Amino acid sequence: MSIVLAVDLWSPHHGLSLGLVVLTAFLLGVVHGVTPDEHTWPITFSYALGSFSARKGMRAALAFSLSFTVQRALLSELAYLGLLHLAGNATWNAAIYLVVGAVMVLAAFYVLRLRCALHLHLWPPSVGGCRRPQHADTAEWAVRTPTPAMAAVHGFVAGWGLGAFALIMMTVLAPAMPAASLGWVPGAAFGLGTTAVLVVVGAVIGSLIRHQRLPEQLAQSVAQEGAGWTLLVGGALFVAAGAAGLVAPSIMTAGISTGIHVHNLDRIGVGTVLVALVVVVAVVTIGRTVHQMRHLAPDAARVPPGGGLAPDADRRVLGRRAGPGQDPGDVRRRWRPWPRSG
Repeated sequence: MSIVLAVDLWSPHHGLSLGLVVLTAFLLGVVHGVTPDEHTWPITFSYALGSFSARKGMRAALAFSLSFTVQRALLSELAYLGLLHLAGNATWNAAIYLVVGAVMVLAAFYVLRLRCALHLHLWPPSVGGCRRPQHADTAEWAVRTPTPAMAAVHGFVAGWGLGAFALIMMTVLAPAMPAASLGWVPGAAFGLGTTAVLVVVGAVIGSLIRHQRLPEQLAQSVAQEGAGWTLLVGGALFVAAGAAGLVAPSIMTAGISTGIHVHNLDRIGVGTVLVALVVVVAVVTIGRTVHQMRHLAPDAARVPPGGGLAPDADRRVLGRRAGPGQDPGDVRRRWRPWPRSG
């Protein structure tokens, strides 16, 4: 108990014992996972939404978190060896925002099956355009969910964002290690503390999707739509914030003090705003999609042998109706978000 009371999570001092260093790093990782951090919450939330069960949500969060742990161990070792001098660099963090946002957008293209073409229209002004294939192979639709490998890549990339937790680890905890062979330990302990929290969060989010009282195919579609649009809009927000930060680095450090003596809660800055916006996008997307799917649930329950929708559901797929002279089967083939059986 005395060693726990000796832990200072706000401003750890130099000269800590090895046990205190590891415990401090682990507890800082737990706080990092619990508090709204832009390098973990939006990404974990997006990937966990792509699952439709507690087990798959946990697996997505675990892949992200373990990759994040590896990155933090590497960061800790580099800090011990004195090979990284980026403390407090606002431009560096803005660049990381850009990379993280780009990876999120690419993941969204995969999940939503978007095809984009680069083109320019002067009036009305627009650059590029994305659409879903008109005759997508719906047999592959249900598997278009974020994969653990995608989450792992994202975890490694996002870990290079340097906030208060990373700076404490780099300047106080890593240098306290007695040898270079142990320089990675504080980073690994920090990452495992974050992992312990995010795995539970991923399981809870996946379970919430699963328990929306929808048939399994519809639950898969809800998960896909929620994850895809959260990744797409969230990625665009990250790219915009990163670009603004490169132009005006002061944006990355601006904020409003809250008076709370906990890192990530002590001030409201660009990271806090990003977290809030991504959560709002996710909630709105999931709510809208669940509402649409519940209207389809009675028809989906009457799926005839061989797959597809019941005949009386042909004209009501994802809220879309066949237009004049349009074959309702085309609408079904385009928008049916579950595979044929067999």
